[in-house]
Amino acid sequence: MDYTVHPLTSEHWPALEDLFGRAGASNGCWCMYWRLGPRYHQRPREENKHDLERLAGSGPPPGLLAFDGDQAVGWCELAPRADLAWLARNRFLTAGDGLPVWSLPCFFVRRTYRGRGVLGALIEAAVPAAAAGRAPAVEAYPVDTAVPGHTRNLFPGVAATFAGHGFQVVARHKPDRPVMRRGTSP
Repeated sequence: MDYTVHPLTSEHWPALEDLFGRAGASNGCWCMYWRLGPRYHQRPREENKHDLERLAGSGPPPGLLAFDGDQAVGWCELAPRADLAWLARNRFLTAGDGLPVWSLPCFFVRRTYRGRGVLGALIEAAVPAAAAGRAPAVEAYPVDTAVPGHTRNLFPGVAATFAGHGFQVVARHKPDRPVMRRGTSP
Protein backbone atom coordinates (compact mmCIF):
# COMPACT_ATOMS: atom_id res chain seq x y z
CA MET A 1 0.00 0.00 0.00
CA ASP A 2 1.04 3.59 -0.51
CA TYR A 3 1.09 5.63 2.66
CA THR A 4 1.90 9.29 3.11
CA VAL A 5 4.05 10.23 6.08
CA HIS A 6 4.03 13.61 7.80
CA PRO A 7 5.85 15.02 10.82
CA LEU A 8 3.68 15.32 13.91
CA THR A 9 2.76 18.98 14.19
CA SER A 10 -0.21 20.71 15.79
CA GLU A 11 -2.01 20.38 12.45
CA HIS A 12 -1.82 16.58 12.67
CA TRP A 13 -2.46 16.28 16.41
CA PRO A 14 -6.16 15.29 16.00
CA ALA A 15 -5.07 12.41 13.73
CA LEU A 16 -2.63 11.16 16.40
CA GLU A 17 -5.35 11.38 19.06
CA ASP A 18 -7.61 9.27 16.85
CA LEU A 19 -4.82 6.73 16.26
CA PHE A 20 -3.88 6.39 19.94
CA GLY A 21 -7.46 6.40 21.24
CA ARG A 22 -8.71 7.80 24.52
CA ALA A 23 -6.33 5.77 26.68
CA GLY A 24 -3.26 6.60 24.62
CA ALA A 25 -1.01 4.07 22.93
CA SER A 26 0.98 1.64 25.05
CA ASN A 27 -1.10 1.98 28.20
CA GLY A 28 -1.11 5.74 28.32
CA CYS A 29 2.55 6.29 27.53
CA TRP A 30 1.82 8.87 24.83
CA CYS A 31 5.43 8.27 23.74
CA MET A 32 6.92 9.87 26.80
CA TYR A 33 8.70 6.72 28.00
CA TRP A 34 12.04 7.44 26.31
CA ARG A 35 11.92 11.02 27.51
CA LEU A 36 10.96 10.27 31.14
CA GLY A 37 11.74 6.64 31.83
CA PRO A 38 9.57 4.52 34.14
CA ARG A 39 8.24 7.57 35.96
CA TYR A 40 5.84 8.11 33.04
CA HIS A 41 3.75 5.41 34.82
CA GLN A 42 3.50 7.63 37.90
CA ARG A 43 2.03 10.52 35.95
CA PRO A 44 -1.58 10.88 34.88
CA ARG A 45 -2.05 9.85 31.25
CA GLU A 46 -3.38 13.32 30.51
CA GLU A 47 -0.05 14.81 31.59
CA ASN A 48 1.85 12.53 29.19
CA LYS A 49 -0.61 13.44 26.44
CA HIS A 50 -0.26 17.16 27.17
CA ASP A 51 3.54 16.95 27.04
CA LEU A 52 3.52 15.19 23.66
CA GLU A 53 1.02 17.72 22.31
CA ARG A 54 3.26 20.56 23.55
CA LEU A 55 6.24 18.97 21.76
CA ALA A 56 4.20 18.68 18.56
CA GLY A 57 3.40 22.38 18.64
CA SER A 58 6.59 23.92 19.93
CA GLY A 59 9.58 22.84 17.96
CA PRO A 60 11.04 20.02 15.97
CA PRO A 61 8.32 17.40 15.48
CA PRO A 62 8.67 14.54 17.98
CA GLY A 63 7.86 11.89 15.39
CA LEU A 64 6.14 10.88 12.20
CA LEU A 65 2.59 9.83 11.32
CA ALA A 66 1.72 7.48 8.46
CA PHE A 67 -1.62 8.07 6.74
CA ASP A 68 -3.86 5.99 4.53
CA GLY A 69 -5.87 8.78 2.95
CA ASP A 70 -6.98 11.03 5.84
CA GLN A 71 -6.68 8.37 8.53
CA ALA A 72 -3.51 8.05 10.63
CA VAL A 73 -2.50 4.39 10.63
CA GLY A 74 0.95 4.49 12.23
CA TRP A 75 3.29 6.51 14.39
CA CYS A 76 6.96 6.49 15.22
CA GLU A 77 8.91 8.59 17.64
CA LEU A 78 11.92 10.18 15.94
CA ALA A 79 14.30 12.51 17.73
CA PRO A 80 17.96 13.12 18.41
CA ARG A 81 19.09 10.45 20.85
CA ALA A 82 20.33 13.24 23.15
CA ASP A 83 16.73 14.53 23.47
CA LEU A 84 15.51 11.17 24.80
CA ALA A 85 16.94 11.28 28.32
CA TRP A 86 15.94 7.76 29.38
CA LEU A 87 17.28 6.24 26.18
CA ALA A 88 20.50 8.23 26.44
CA ARG A 89 21.11 6.67 29.89
CA ASN A 90 20.25 3.10 28.87
CA ARG A 91 23.51 1.14 28.73
CA PHE A 92 21.90 -1.83 26.97
CA LEU A 93 20.74 0.27 24.03
CA THR A 94 23.86 2.14 22.99
CA ALA A 95 26.58 1.59 20.45
CA GLY A 96 28.95 3.39 22.80
CA ASP A 97 30.64 5.49 20.13
CA GLY A 98 28.97 8.82 20.89
CA LEU A 99 27.83 9.40 17.29
CA PRO A 100 25.06 12.07 17.37
CA VAL A 101 22.41 9.79 15.87
CA TRP A 102 18.69 10.28 15.72
CA SER A 103 16.67 7.50 17.32
CA LEU A 104 13.61 5.53 16.28
CA PRO A 105 12.75 3.99 19.65
CA CYS A 106 9.07 3.14 19.31
CA PHE A 107 6.19 2.57 16.93
CA PHE A 108 2.45 2.23 17.08
CA VAL A 109 0.41 0.83 14.19
CA ARG A 110 -3.38 0.74 14.07
CA ARG A 111 -4.42 -2.85 14.73
CA THR A 112 -6.18 -3.25 11.37
CA TYR A 113 -3.01 -2.11 9.55
CA ARG A 114 -0.45 -4.31 11.25
CA GLY A 115 1.49 -6.44 8.79
CA ARG A 116 0.59 -4.13 5.90
CA GLY A 117 3.82 -2.17 5.44
CA VAL A 118 3.18 0.76 7.78
CA LEU A 119 6.35 0.12 9.79
CA GLY A 120 8.43 0.08 6.62
CA ALA A 121 6.90 3.35 5.40
CA LEU A 122 7.72 5.02 8.71
CA ILE A 123 11.29 3.67 8.69
CA GLU A 124 11.88 4.91 5.14
CA ALA A 125 10.48 8.35 5.96
CA ALA A 126 12.61 8.62 9.11
CA VAL A 127 15.91 8.48 7.23
CA PRO A 128 15.47 11.69 5.19
CA ALA A 129 13.81 13.41 8.17
CA ALA A 130 16.90 12.68 10.29
CA ALA A 131 19.17 13.76 7.43
CA ALA A 132 17.32 17.08 7.29
CA GLY A 133 18.19 17.46 10.98
CA ARG A 134 21.86 16.85 10.11
CA ALA A 135 22.00 13.43 11.76
CA PRO A 136 24.72 11.18 10.33
CA ALA A 137 22.63 8.07 11.01
CA VAL A 138 19.33 6.75 12.34
CA GLU A 139 19.47 4.24 15.17
CA ALA A 140 16.83 1.73 16.26
CA TYR A 141 16.52 -0.77 19.12
CA PRO A 142 14.21 -3.47 17.75
CA VAL A 143 13.43 -6.92 19.06
CA ASP A 144 15.21 -9.82 17.38
CA THR A 145 12.36 -12.31 17.16
CA ALA A 146 14.78 -15.01 15.94
CA VAL A 147 16.26 -15.20 19.45
CA PRO A 148 14.50 -17.80 21.63
CA GLY A 149 12.73 -16.24 24.59
CA HIS A 150 12.69 -12.74 23.06
CA THR A 151 10.47 -10.12 24.60
CA ARG A 152 6.94 -10.08 23.22
CA ASN A 153 6.75 -6.32 23.65
CA LEU A 154 7.29 -5.31 20.02
CA PHE A 155 6.74 -1.53 20.27
CA PRO A 156 10.40 -0.92 19.18
CA GLY A 157 9.84 -2.86 15.95
CA VAL A 158 11.31 -6.13 14.70
CA ALA A 159 15.00 -6.50 13.77
CA ALA A 160 14.28 -8.34 10.50
CA THR A 161 12.17 -5.41 9.28
CA PHE A 162 14.98 -2.95 9.98
CA ALA A 163 17.52 -5.23 8.28
CA GLY A 164 15.24 -5.28 5.24
CA HIS A 165 15.47 -1.49 5.16
CA GLY A 166 19.26 -1.35 5.22
CA PHE A 167 19.92 -1.16 8.96
CA GLN A 168 22.98 -2.98 10.30
CA VAL A 169 23.64 -4.29 13.81
CA VAL A 170 26.26 -2.07 15.47
CA ALA A 171 25.98 -3.43 19.03
CA ARG A 172 24.20 -6.17 20.93
CA HIS A 173 24.26 -6.03 24.73
CA LYS A 174 21.22 -8.28 25.16
CA PRO A 175 20.62 -11.25 22.84
CA ASP A 176 17.18 -10.13 21.68
CA ARG A 177 17.79 -6.35 21.51
CA PRO A 178 20.32 -5.29 18.87
CA VAL A 179 21.28 -1.68 18.29
CA MET A 180 20.85 -1.12 14.56
CA ARG A 181 21.84 1.82 12.36
CA ARG A 182 21.48 3.16 8.87
CA GLY A 183 23.40 6.14 7.53
CA THR A 184 21.43 9.12 6.29
CA SER A 185 23.60 10.07 3.33
CA PRO A 186 22.41 8.85 -0.06
